[in-house]
Amino acid sequence: MPSCPECETNLDIEVDELEEGDVVACDECGSEYEVVGVEPLELVRVDGDLDEEDDELFEEEEEEE
Repeated sequence: MPSCPECETNLDIEVDELEEGDVVACDECGSEYEVVGVEPLELVRVDGDLDEEDDELFEEEEEEE
């Protein structure tokens, strides 16, 4: 069972049911992680309200105005 990189608590997730792009959250500390690889399992922390793609989309919309 994978553990949270932030607080090292076991993540209550079914690894074999995960797909790239899924977001999982730690029940203990609330950190959210995006699945970027499934074999082996790779998680990247989701920071704030906007991820890089949303940020780029927002910048493109500003330029059009």
